[in-house]
Amino acid sequence: MTLLYARLSPTSIRALLALAVVFVMLGTTGWTAIRPHTVTSARTAALSSWMHGTIGHRRLPSPDAAPATIARFFASLTAAQGRSLARRYPLVVGNLNGAPLALRYRANRLSLARFRAAEAARSVSDKLTPAGRQVAGRLSHRYASLLDGQRQILSFDPTGAGRVAEVFGDLSTAARISVVVPGVDTDMLTFERSIKPYAAPVGMAKALYDAEQADVPGARTAVIAWADYTTPSGVGLDASTGTLAERGAVRLKALVGALPRQAEVSLFCHSYGSVLCGVAAPDLPRGRIDDITVFGSPGMRVRRAADLHTTAHVWAARDEGDWISDVPHVEFAGLGHGADPVSGSFGARVISAAGASGHPGYFAPGTASLANFAEIALGDYQAVACKDGTGCTAGL
Repeated sequence: MTLLYARLSPTSIRALLALAVVFVMLGTTGWTAIRPHTVTSARTAALSSWMHGTIGHRRLPSPDAAPATIARFFASLTAAQGRSLARRYPLVVGNLNGAPLALRYRANRLSLARFRAAEAARSVSDKLTPAGRQVAGRLSHRYASLLDGQRQILSFDPTGAGRVAEVFGDLSTAARISVVVPGVDTDMLTFERSIKPYAAPVGMAKALYDAEQADVPGARTAVIAWADYTTPSGVGLDASTGTLAERGAVRLKALVGALPRQAEVSLFCHSYGSVLCGVAAPDLPRGRIDDITVFGSPGMRVRRAADLHTTAHVWAARDEGDWISDVPHVEFAGLGHGADPVSGSFGARVISAAGASGHPGYFAPGTASLANFAEIALGDYQAVACKDGTGCTAGL
């Protein structure tokens, strides 16, 4: 084996390593990770109806229009007209970047109520298999949970495995906004969890928001649990390429473009979410993002932080017990995600993650990682602790 490696070029060695990673992943998880996601027609039908709709004899704008265009359109409507659109097209208005936040929350409640009732009926239908009824029951329970109290659901799309985002705090008045971008196996059913809640997007975002408020009571902050992209299913081929990250980056750019202009924005990117953030970084509005923090990262599809072409401060963290450290940080022919963000040569500020306890534990209460995330989110860089125990403010 040593003789074989001696005869191979560095490029060939990297290729073999990348391919080995893929085959190990497929051997562990099977081929299910690369099957196409199921698609429902509800969102497609809603968009088609919207494109043929009018309000006050006016055509409705393209749902793909820039957030500023959407905002101007809604500003020209009466309150009654806005409510009418939310009632007629909840699956569109609830996901429309640039639409008034209160109207999006209202529209998504209407959609959630509709789909909760539909899944509750399916859960007892004799037309489904027992497994199908079980999934329907779980979805009905999830939708009911998202409807509980005054939860602020920023986006909701039941297509396939589902996409959703939730806001903690007042997004309209926030001076600092954080966006939590999760990784693999994130969908409607895994958006929140009751056991170890901080391992799911809702728990991550709530933990960060609570830590910010504990540090600076009354701080004008908001945190978004952003599961509004299609994530890889399992650690298989989808997770080894940047295809889903590239699609998700388009959606992240649209979100950032719709955030209140007065706010400073930080991204907190976990696992495959860090791949998405790496792909998105060069295309995000320059100067709009203050910080990009990656943790449990398999790579950002660049060799160095400088290659992200962003003005944001780049931070990285990894718990010593995180299995992601065993994934080779290589990229060849589209497989693998490149350099290790916590390596010295990458150029990120490596912060302490003491107490994180593995891949899903970075937002657990009492961890150094959560404390550091809160300081970064608040812009209090002097209080951020590097992995080596020193401060992390050099060059800021």
